[in-house]
Amino acid sequence: MRRIITVILLAICLTSNSYAAEGEKDRPKVGLVLSGGGAKGLAHIGVLKVLEEEGVKVDYIAGTSMGAIVGGLYASGYTATELDSIFNSIDVSALIKDYIPRISKSFYEKKNDEIYALTLPFDKFKIGFPKALSRGMYNYNLMNKLLAHVRHVDDFSKLKVPFLCIATNLETGEPVILKEGYLPQVILASGAFPSLFAPVEIDGKYLIDGGVVNNYPIDELRKMGADIVIGVDVQDDLKTIKEIEGAPDLLLQISNYSTIRQMKDKLPKTDVYIKPDIVGYTVVSFDEGEPIISRGVDAANKVIVDLKLLGGNKDVAKEHYVPKESDSISVSKIDIHGLNRFTRRYVHGKLGFKPNTKISFDQLADGITQLNGTENFSSMTYRFIADGEKDELDMTLVENPVNRYLKLGVHYDGLYKAAALVNVTQKNLFTKSDVASLDLALGDNVRYNFNYFIDNGFYWSVGVSSRYNQFKRDLPFSILSEASGEPIVIEGAPSMFGVDYADLENKLYFQSFYKQKYLLNIGIEHRFLDIRSKTINIPYSRFDRNHYLGGFLNVTMDTYDNRYFPRKGFLFKGEYKNFFYSSNNGNSLAYDFDNFSTITGQVGYATRITNKLAVDLRSRLGTSLGGSIPSIGFGYYLGGYGFADRDNVIPFYGYDLLSIGGNSFITGSITFDYEIFKKHHINFTANYANAGDNIFGSSDWFTRAKYTGYAVGYGMQTMIGPIEFKYTYSPDTGSTSAIFAVGFWF
Repeated sequence: MRRIITVILLAICLTSNSYAAEGEKDRPKVGLVLSGGGAKGLAHIGVLKVLEEEGVKVDYIAGTSMGAIVGGLYASGYTATELDSIFNSIDVSALIKDYIPRISKSFYEKKNDEIYALTLPFDKFKIGFPKALSRGMYNYNLMNKLLAHVRHVDDFSKLKVPFLCIATNLETGEPVILKEGYLPQVILASGAFPSLFAPVEIDGKYLIDGGVVNNYPIDELRKMGADIVIGVDVQDDLKTIKEIEGAPDLLLQISNYSTIRQMKDKLPKTDVYIKPDIVGYTVVSFDEGEPIISRGVDAANKVIVDLKLLGGNKDVAKEHYVPKESDSISVSKIDIHGLNRFTRRYVHGKLGFKPNTKISFDQLADGITQLNGTENFSSMTYRFIADGEKDELDMTLVENPVNRYLKLGVHYDGLYKAAALVNVTQKNLFTKSDVASLDLALGDNVRYNFNYFIDNGFYWSVGVSSRYNQFKRDLPFSILSEASGEPIVIEGAPSMFGVDYADLENKLYFQSFYKQKYLLNIGIEHRFLDIRSKTINIPYSRFDRNHYLGGFLNVTMDTYDNRYFPRKGFLFKGEYKNFFYSSNNGNSLAYDFDNFSTITGQVGYATRITNKLAVDLRSRLGTSLGGSIPSIGFGYYLGGYGFADRDNVIPFYGYDLLSIGGNSFITGSITFDYEIFKKHHINFTANYANAGDNIFGSSDWFTRAKYTGYAVGYGMQTMIGPIEFKYTYSPDTGSTSAIFAVGFWF
């Protein structure tokens, strides 16, 4: 009845031309209340489109959760058409998780994602679990970019449309009305859905989704001065037991009890009530934004008569539009609050820019994403403060109280066989910004990898590492001569011999990087090789049991978007080593030592041919310089696939593991990968190689491939890593083989 009377009075007002005579002063003020509902709240955009088409001017907006996000953007001067375009162009998968592109991660963080299947906090030797799936940094970066034009407005009554939103105090359960503050932070606090997004700290209060306590803030809207209220409700109705399909539905059902009870009192206070039909969609159906927005249009058209009475201003969208900020911003200084265990130069290094720098919002987002990817901060917020014609970037970082992590992985391949990986990572072990990591592979071939690193950001960083690698394998006898470059003749030697290979590598290195893409390492290396065979009768029990010292320099550039199934990017790795000392203790077949060097390198380029089909081109080479290499441990071995390759153990299709050897080699390959559906791939690879004794001494290495091989396979991306099957063939030998590998390579 209230709605009918209000509309009749408004119609009389309009027909008497009092609106035209008195103008804005006497026009009844229209308020818009937008409920929460996750992705279902995209229907609000459809309603706004109809309001603009009918010339309805909105004077006040109040929203909760997704209603706060859409309402806040509209209140800042975005039109409905702009909002439609924005939400149809963003990465919807990143909205509900901390999506960090591989290119934005440091080399250490790339390793973390590409080796371990599970990472758990390990505080005080107790395993914990994250409080939320996402810290919401993608959303925060996005809102900062979209709301840059109002970044200095902290009183929401001064926005294009006065605005407020509702959040919930996590510790007390009380509603919090947010009418001022930093708009991107405030609207995301209102939408911090429990367990999906981490709580947002504002003024010492930890805030979560306002829908928990007030999902339809109509009373607060009335207090702002609204005479007429248009309400858009995208809340779920209660479900029957048959409609509840799992724990998420059960939790939402419980959460909806209070909000649905509240609507019994709030619905009569709404003059124009719009209820989009969002059955079949969930709070995370962001990938179905277009049909959800259409549902909002359909629902608004059902009350089109009422909206026509409220509208009539054909220029409402034009008048509402506000010019947006350019894509760049000048940062005068960077204030960082909350640092105890990390240095400012560490943060500057991760951000990728320093004070007194002009940056784009994309550069800012990349920097924040890189900082977020370190996992060193449980909360990150930032805002811009006017500083003359420039802006001060004011950051508040909450350091992650957990410094110790337990990481797990599993793997199987033909070389190392089955293994379980256990990692313990300790941050801030001795000093600020340091990290210590120990990998222990337990299985058929026990291995370890220890690394300690002090990250100094833009400045040279320092680290030490120790790695032990071992395997057992039957190799062709001819490989001894090919790998060493020296003829080895043993009377009565079999065609194959078993080898027990062990390699200990210790390094002290200095490191510098640029934009997480380019890495420079320089340092010294100690290696201990223990290589022996129990299947052939030789004067010594071992091929090598010596210590070696050398220096190294390597450069890496890696922009691949995926290590295992790249769709785009470039890869370059180059390394020079010089070994100047050997213990050469005479108890093995290691040859007379002379100062020698090795050069290894690889280059790769991946690009999409179509949305589903990608091509990956790669080439690798290695050679020795100077004196002859003193041991088969410094030779190069090709063959097989699916294992964590090293600079001298290289995968090659068509040949068995480590069946091709030499003191120099070059390979080239082309892979076509088709993603038949999400995370499921079929691929075809052709690879070619030359390998042997000093192959670069003539031009044959370039004009003719000595070895060729092909593979067709299927791969699936899973939480434990890729699961792959390959069927390979070599026309050189006419032989075929099947390769099976499971899990991240380590």
